[in-house]
Amino acid sequence: MGISKLLLSSLLFSLLLLHFAHATVNSNQPSPYTPLAKIDCGSACSGRCQLSSRPNLCKRACGTCCARCNCVPPGTAGNYDVCPCYASLTTHGGKRKCP
Repeated sequence: MGISKLLLSSLLFSLLLLHFAHATVNSNQPSPYTPLAKIDCGSACSGRCQLSSRPNLCKRACGTCCARCNCVPPGTAGNYDVCPCYASLTTHGGKRKCP
């Protein structure tokens, strides 16, 4: 009876140590659930849509994409490789949603 209590307590103690060791190792890594710093979508989309023939429509679409992806590619067109999320959003018709 005494040996089983000793075995049980040492097992519990080792599990507790393992838990703390795991928490210490992972404390230096950022949590995957912490939000990244939000970018200013208004100014990013203004720069992206400055040469558009329909700037209000462009800014509205860009703003939606920016809010979802927290990213706007640099320049007035292209550069989708910088922000894959932005490039992957499409309309119901299968066309690219983001300008």
